[in-house]
Amino acid sequence: MEKWVQQIINTKRGNFEIFVKGSGEPICVTHHYSEFNSSGDYFADVFTEQNQVILVNLREAGQSAKAEEPYQLSMIEAILDLEGIREALSIPSWSFAGHSTGGMLGVLYVIHFSQLLDSLIIVGSAAREYSSSEGCIYNKLHADFELMQSLIEKLKHTGLTETERKAITRQRTMLSLFRSELHDEYFNKKISKKLSSKRLNFFSREALIFDVTRQLHKITVKTLILCGRHDVQCPVLFSEEMKQLIPSSKLHVFENSSHYPFLEEESQFKSAVRNFFQ
Repeated sequence: MEKWVQQIINTKRGNFEIFVKGSGEPICVTHHYSEFNSSGDYFADVFTEQNQVILVNLREAGQSAKAEEPYQLSMIEAILDLEGIREALSIPSWSFAGHSTGGMLGVLYVIHFSQLLDSLIIVGSAAREYSSSEGCIYNKLHADFELMQSLIEKLKHTGLTETERKAITRQRTMLSLFRSELHDEYFNKKISKKLSSKRLNFFSREALIFDVTRQLHKITVKTLILCGRHDVQCPVLFSEEMKQLIPSSKLHVFENSSHYPFLEEESQFKSAVRNFFQ
């Protein structure tokens, strides 16, 4: 089985750690505060069947450059860093796929650099602050809000053993599954990742003022929006909103999924992606 190949890319904005797998048209995948490694990523794996996937560790994640100033952890700076990576790799244009906060980055990316993107795939995401919905687990009125917050705070601790980290991550992930009892069936590969507490802490503040809905009409890139009907992190209403505001976009809602439709309804998800690229 092909493995993820680590590379350190020297860009005009610093060095960035990426992992590459697959062949075909290039597609960039990242998440705003995840820290990837050579074990890969469940979401990114979906695209390796038809694309060359470039999985990016953003600033302060993995072996990528550190932030010398707080503003370098912002979403717009992340987009500029991605552009630096694309240029350093001599890729004329690529597609972008983002899950959750990765999708938020994707929307921002295509608004500012649409001429350099071939297509955009947004999964379980939003174009504005999503915790305003009472259906969101990050809303204080949600029944699992306190539990989710406590688990996130635990994951920020640097002294966790790998066993402790996996147990907390498992509990946190189960909160975002339509059928939590199937967790071990879904997450059955030796894939592990961490989160960058510095990036997450900055995002937690920036997310409160994030809203690019008024700019969505500018998007001319071919766009696919995917979401689970029961998504508790970015409720489906935000995907429906993007569908209404992004010209010529397509929306596919997975009726038996929450925040991880690429695992909860894997075959249907892969089919939707294949059809989109074809």
